[in-house]
Amino acid sequence: MSVPKHWSGTLAEMHLINPHSYMEIDVVDENGKKGHIRCEMRAAALLRRSGWSAEMFKIGSHIEVDGHPHRTDANACYTENFKLGDAPMRNRNDQFQTKELDTSKRALRLADGQPNISGDWAVEQLVLTVPPSGGNGSMIPKSQSAAFAAGKITVQQVQAMQPPRPKTVYTVQGQKAADGFDRLSPKDNPWFACKPTSFIRDWTADWPINQFEQKTTLTGEKVIDITYGLYNFQRRIHVGMAKHPDRLKPSYAGHSIGRWDGNTLEVDTVGFAAGVLSPPTRSSEQLHIVERFTFDPQKFSLRRDYSVTDPVYLAAPYESYDVMYLSDVPFQKQPCKDMTPEFQK
Repeated sequence: MSVPKHWSGTLAEMHLINPHSYMEIDVVDENGKKGHIRCEMRAAALLRRSGWSAEMFKIGSHIEVDGHPHRTDANACYTENFKLGDAPMRNRNDQFQTKELDTSKRALRLADGQPNISGDWAVEQLVLTVPPSGGNGSMIPKSQSAAFAAGKITVQQVQAMQPPRPKTVYTVQGQKAADGFDRLSPKDNPWFACKPTSFIRDWTADWPINQFEQKTTLTGEKVIDITYGLYNFQRRIHVGMAKHPDRLKPSYAGHSIGRWDGNTLEVDTVGFAAGVLSPPTRSSEQLHIVERFTFDPQKFSLRRDYSVTDPVYLAAPYESYDVMYLSDVPFQKQPCKDMTPEFQK
């Protein structure tokens, strides 16, 4: 990242994918030698939330790219700025106008009395913002970006307003597993293999758009189906089920039962397959997660408080909260293909 470089060529292909989008470019160097490179951009979900679209990338257009070369792969680069055809220069973090969300006709409750949490939800997006002091800027929540840019609030004040990071207290076995965890290995870290980690992490990681669907099955059971937008994995909450079945086949999403207490959906989940809670923390089949989703009908927000226990790897509960809002960009499944050179091995 300390080495700046410029490329010039023709846009050959555009991959709008998670966890990173890539432009493929036919280039010609300063000596007239032809080549082909792929340049990394942000995840498709992030670009869509920032107002980007596939129509912006016309294949066959001339392109100029300023970025950084890969350490070991001469055919890969990291995009900072680019100019495509006659369009103006763009930065990888540029924000474009998206439509304002109209909630005036949204019902606050369903016909059966449940609070209406169906729809598309997303944690507030962070946008690159430069303060008056200059520099490379900081990633600031969109609602606080203008105040930060004007010097009215500091990075420290912004950070103090964000949900606290959960504290991880390991057992001896948990500490040993964490010490041996390779964050950059697709074998250890599901993130780099296009696989879900856990719904604790994937709910907010990389600011995805998650979808809730409240419905009644053909057998008359009330359920809430959640699709997590990062890698499109799904989970079902059985609303009103008194207890978990005696025999459960372990899975990445486990078995969830929920009950409403006013505007709060209390969810209890067990039956997990061994996996990863959040790198470098592993999880066992004894993982137990309790969540409380609280709907605010004035702000159209959904706060999730969570508590995670796992006697194998955690010596104390892993706890915090986060807040989602109705998304102004509709949920859309994004394909996942990690094209980062070091993960192709």
